[in-house]
Amino acid sequence: MGKLKKLVEEGKIKYIGLSEASPDTIRRAHAVHPITAVQMEWSLWTCDIEEEIVPPCRFRSFLLLFFKELGIGTVVYSPLGKGVVEALPEKCFLVNPFFRKKINSVCCSETGSQGNNISKKHGYAPAQLALSWILHQGDDVVPIPGTTQIKHLDTNLGSLKLRFTEADLKEVSDAVPLTEIAGDRTYESMISKTWKFATTPPMNPDE
Repeated sequence: MGKLKKLVEEGKIKYIGLSEASPDTIRRAHAVHPITAVQMEWSLWTCDIEEEIVPPCRFRSFLLLFFKELGIGTVVYSPLGKGVVEALPEKCFLVNPFFRKKINSVCCSETGSQGNNISKKHGYAPAQLALSWILHQGDDVVPIPGTTQIKHLDTNLGSLKLRFTEADLKEVSDAVPLTEIAGDRTYESMISKTWKFATTPPMNPDE
């Protein structure tokens, strides 16, 4: 962070962001230089950042300055659950590991069906439902869905037009209960790189 701060001061970069950083790392880094955004996985199927990452990053009010003081935005990758809302082949490397587990074969099909039913009721695509749900989590949240097809890009852009009430958001969240989603969100070889295990050790003063 010290090196990055120097680059900002020299005008070589403008902003600093972190990806998959732990709450402790975010706070310590922000104390050296303001962090503009953290990039994290967040979707209807992956909500583990809601309790430990989002609250300390989000600035709510002056009265909560000492508790939620950082004012850091959240850039969301895999907002569509790595293809959960699309018909991907079972062996596709994009499919989350927990979808490969037999315990989830029923859960995922059921939650997917519930999401599709909600989409049909309101007249929009499942991908739009998932993206709009993320967009409604706050003005400081920006999803970055990936796509290789223009038709999917157009569908994704359509999510900007959706407006959910609190009741709508609850209906969507309830359609994908986290208690029915088991397994890891990424591959075993990558688990140690995720934010729950990514606390950066303090720098050695002799370095």
